[in-house]
Amino acid sequence: MQILGIETSCDDTSVAIYDDHTGLVCCLTKSQSKIHSQYGGVVPEIAARLHLKNIFFLLKSLFKNSNVYKKDICAVAYTVGPGLSGSLLVGASVANSLAYLWKIPVVFVNHMEAHLFSYMLNKKCFDKPKFPLLSLLVSGGHTQIVVSKSLGKYHVLGNCLDDSAGEVIDKVANMLGLQYPGGAKLSKLASLGKLGAFKFPRPMINSNDFNFSFSGLKTHVSRIILKNNINSLETRANVARELENSIVSVLVDKCFKAMKFTKLSNLVISGGVSANHLLRKTFRNMSKNIVNCKIFFTNRTFCTDNAAMIAYLGMLYFKNGFFSSSKIFFSSKLSISNNIYLNNF
Repeated sequence: MQILGIETSCDDTSVAIYDDHTGLVCCLTKSQSKIHSQYGGVVPEIAARLHLKNIFFLLKSLFKNSNVYKKDICAVAYTVGPGLSGSLLVGASVANSLAYLWKIPVVFVNHMEAHLFSYMLNKKCFDKPKFPLLSLLVSGGHTQIVVSKSLGKYHVLGNCLDDSAGEVIDKVANMLGLQYPGGAKLSKLASLGKLGAFKFPRPMINSNDFNFSFSGLKTHVSRIILKNNINSLETRANVARELENSIVSVLVDKCFKAMKFTKLSNLVISGGVSANHLLRKTFRNMSKNIVNCKIFFTNRTFCTDNAAMIAYLGMLYFKNGFFSSSKIFFSSKLSISNNIYLNNF
């Protein structure tokens, strides 16, 4: 059984085929980052037009490289949200057109839920986390702590009240003269810096809930940058180091408090920011002090947006009887706690 996955939630066009017996067959992704870097971030209209330009080329290459025939595809899974409306519309239109043409169903996939399951794409995934479990979804658009009860059943324990961790990293990276996307570049710069040169706040680290707020941190850093000579590599590196340390400290502290509160010992960490080296190192070091604690990281290949996770989650839903006839549906503000099938159809 093979599922075609299509991902167009933001600025990466991605297609993949997942086989329920052999695993991931092929995944191809076309990034738009070089074009959007000229504007310091994603331009929605440009993103949508480039998806339309890239997706058919990728689909043609996918079937050519995978040696999979169209007749072998059982369903088309695609991202219905959250994301940019124009980008989602392209994916929805193409997915439904193919499903109608091939006379097969479509599977609606929540982008954030797919990130949660992206750990399962790891080739050496021998120790699989079992429900219920705790998840940290940390990316350019979201920073959430989620209690995962079972497939399709999630409770958001902590949310970001303003700018996400990834958004702040990208914006500060831009202030430091680093091109979009800035996550990996800022992390590399931070490795050259030293702690203690600046003192940044740890937003909401002592709050009585599990929510996040990083806009104040962004404002604080922007003021520090204005007061100092950022032409100096040393200064830029020290700013990057302290910013990274501040954000990671908050994420780690909140997650372990959530584990203690929920009494859940398994924590899955996913999303683009989860590729950060300091974040992974800190979580691993902290977990050593907690009995029965297990931390599961998504393979860095699948941390950013990709169709492999869409196809995989689509396979799970399809095998559980959740799919629909061809129907164009998408929602830019879709929440992970809002199950598409139970609450909409």
